[in-house]
Amino acid sequence: MNKGKIVIAGGSGFIGLYCAQRFREAGYEVLIIARSGPHIRWEDKAGILAALEGAVLLLNLAGKSVNCRYNEANKQEILNSRLDTTSTLGNAIRTCSRPPQLWINSSTATIYRYAEDRPMTEAEGEIGQGFSVDVARAWEHVFFAFERLVPTRFVALRIAIVLGPGGGVIGPYTNLVSMGLGGQQGSGRQMFSWIHIEDLYRIILFLLEDESKRGIYNCSAPNPVKNRELMYTLRKVMGQSWGLPAPKWLLELGARLIKTETELVLKSRWVIPQRLSEEGFVFKYQQLESALDNILDKNYPSLKLLIKRP
Repeated sequence: MNKGKIVIAGGSGFIGLYCAQRFREAGYEVLIIARSGPHIRWEDKAGILAALEGAVLLLNLAGKSVNCRYNEANKQEILNSRLDTTSTLGNAIRTCSRPPQLWINSSTATIYRYAEDRPMTEAEGEIGQGFSVDVARAWEHVFFAFERLVPTRFVALRIAIVLGPGGGVIGPYTNLVSMGLGGQQGSGRQMFSWIHIEDLYRIILFLLEDESKRGIYNCSAPNPVKNRELMYTLRKVMGQSWGLPAPKWLLELGARLIKTETELVLKSRWVIPQRLSEEGFVFKYQQLESALDNILDKNYPSLKLLIKRP
């Protein structure tokens, strides 16, 4: 039984492909908009319009990865890849005769300030400063600017670090542990807000099925941990008794060598899903250890191969 049509923009990545599979298993027709592959292309305006027509959900995950050096060219591409695709979708929806019932747009928990003192909620979170925050603010501004123009329900997800098999940060982290480099990073006090990819999918389904849900939601497990606890738990699950710690200066050097930014590791993200908890969503993976146990389980042989790869 076809429950309706779901369009995933930027759907060829780690999160998009997982959600596409789960939605198909749940009985939905899924169409993907992407820059490559056997999907609807961003330059195909007619194809995008046809896909959006009558959809029950548009899920927008599009945007260049932030796992790169923040030089001017990359910064511009990170920003434009989010604003341009969101504008393309919004303008297409405006011409639909039957616009999508719900538009969920990705945002990021990085929008909040560096926080070791208290958690950030939707109601009391303090917006931070810096390039990543500026991108998040601009992204949400462009998204919500369309809300008054179309009869579609709007939700922005401020997503924490997504943990799941075969993609995202799990590969790099498990490689560090397997090489004996799984100690705390920097001070180890910085908070690590995370969410299991299955709970991310379940949150999207939860929001889809309740037409009263709209606005901004923190998309993070209810029990964030300090970096030192993250690394300890990962070592425990992987059966490694010890890991060499990485001071800030070494992380800065390593980030330059592998062309990324230390912000991805050193920023303290302390984000709590207050709205989801108050509105009745129950996380399947509330504790980091159970999430990692599941992700590193024998049921995910592709991830085991990823971990062992030199």
